[in-house]
Amino acid sequence: MTASAAPDTDPGLHLSGAALMGLRHLARRGVSPATRTLAGLPGGIVTRRRGRGSEPDDVRLWSEGDDRRHIDRNSTARTGILHVRTHHDERDRAVVLLADFRPSMLFGTRRALRSVAAAEALALLGWRIVGDGGRVGLVVAGGTEPTALRPAGAERAMTAVTGALAAAHARALAAPAAADPPLDALLTLARSLLPSGGHLVIASALDTPGADFDRLLTLLAERLSIRLILVSDAFERTRPPGFYPFALADGRRGTVQAGRSAAEAGRPAADERLADYARRGIAGLRLDVEAGPEAYAPLMERLDAVL
Repeated sequence: MTASAAPDTDPGLHLSGAALMGLRHLARRGVSPATRTLAGLPGGIVTRRRGRGSEPDDVRLWSEGDDRRHIDRNSTARTGILHVRTHHDERDRAVVLLADFRPSMLFGTRRALRSVAAAEALALLGWRIVGDGGRVGLVVAGGTEPTALRPAGAERAMTAVTGALAAAHARALAAPAAADPPLDALLTLARSLLPSGGHLVIASALDTPGADFDRLLTLLAERLSIRLILVSDAFERTRPPGFYPFALADGRRGTVQAGRSAAEAGRPAADERLADYARRGIAGLRLDVEAGPEAYAPLMERLDAVL
């Protein structure tokens, strides 16, 4: 799949900030205010948080059984009728989304580039987080200087995140072909944006992450909650050996001989890599590029529940 042969409007090759903004409706589909007060715990157990919460929600008329401590004095004085203020649970989560747009991610054989799929999943997750009152930041790994946004809340945060994703992706496509820079430094940058106990979500295929990546990731997992979205193209999972045509972003075309898929060649498959990271306390999931945002939404709902 080539980026140069398609118009900028091709959603599989180019990222649109407007399209990522539009994913907020898909991210919130089927999520009611009641479910936003649920907290996901490891092991798939879901439980309602205790207490009345700390964030003001609404003012309503007093009813028998209400706690007098929650009486809203202003509304009561204005109307002469007892009113109480209700509260909802405040989830002050700081989450940094790390998007891998390095050259190896600008590849795809079905529907979209791996980089586009990573951005779609992170945008869906970001919309869920800000919808629950959390704060979202961003780090983008590309062929040039990284992009970094400190965590912020509400729609304005996602406006900045989606715009930065689209701009960074355009720069990555326009950059000259080069080897992947290591991801080690991006982990350090993401850590600097988060408080202890914050959350880091990495969307990458983890090709050539760097010699120090696994060690640093394991160390960071002691201070941060880290989740991994392992992006996987169908060609990687089911590739038969043979000769394949290719096209590059600069217009060059050719043919390459490819061997067996990683699983057939005895190398760790995506699910095995995820299991290995889980043993180190870094949970994750596999994101199939060909599936698309409709299929990503329930996956991000599951991931959001344990952040």
